[in-house]
Amino acid sequence: MPSGHAGGGWAPARAPAGGLPGAGVARRPGELEATRPHLKAPGKGGAKREQLHQRPAPEKILQAFNTWSFKREQPDNKPAILNLIGDLVHHDLPIQFLMYWGKGPRHSLAKPDTACLDHLKDLTRRVDEVYRHGATFRLIFTDTHAELNGYAKDACERYFQAVAAAAAARGFDACRLSHLMAAVGMVECDGDLDEAVPEDTLEKLRVCAEKWYHGEGGAADGAEKYYRMNMREKRVVELAFPRAIFTTFNGSQFRSLFPDRLPVFYMYSLRRGVSIKPWFIPADAPLPDAPPAEPAS
Repeated sequence: MPSGHAGGGWAPARAPAGGLPGAGVARRPGELEATRPHLKAPGKGGAKREQLHQRPAPEKILQAFNTWSFKREQPDNKPAILNLIGDLVHHDLPIQFLMYWGKGPRHSLAKPDTACLDHLKDLTRRVDEVYRHGATFRLIFTDTHAELNGYAKDACERYFQAVAAAAAARGFDACRLSHLMAAVGMVECDGDLDEAVPEDTLEKLRVCAEKWYHGEGGAADGAEKYYRMNMREKRVVELAFPRAIFTTFNGSQFRSLFPDRLPVFYMYSLRRGVSIKPWFIPADAPLPDAPPAEPAS
């Protein structure tokens, strides 16, 4: 399954007062900067420091990470991303990136995972260079998808705990998708969850399920269950994190699986030209090489 995964002019959804239990505690700007020594105030005459203390234009922040070093295709709604960045800058908050992190056959942390986390860290460093409050990633571990795919709960927990520790070492946060679902409970969804799944989407998911689905029934059953699960989960995610940029290693052909009210940034997983999700790469496999051709702008 493709685990590891706005229209113009949307009003941010409101999370319950005090935040959601499954979403963790948001860091204050000062607390975030404490994890970034290079963003602390310099001595006298620090021209670059003075520039960082000024509020940069949203376009400048977007330009810092919206490059072919990171993006695999153009963002789905650039105006929405700029509006979101502008709102965060106005309130002196870090730029918030949100990402699904899945589970593959591997049960332990390996080089593909750390290489991916380093790539995400490179992206946040680009933002740090132009904005004093920087950027942060939150990983949402898709334990619900792993359970659907037939992976044992204890193996999933070991893997997610290891990734969470590696992510924390880089200043990132993490939470479980199941915890978010439990915190929010039942939510209203657009459309009927019992209505037919679009055939083209179902076929794409079935191809993925042929590789990774080991639950009850065949690949077609797994694909349909996965789709309906995502329709509920994406609504919960946008309620929990209404001021985040949703980031995915998938392409825009899977846009319907992502939160409708969050702008989406489609990015490479390891380096330019590589989009395979790290949890699907064997521990002893060489990391994929990027293609030599430069993507068209």
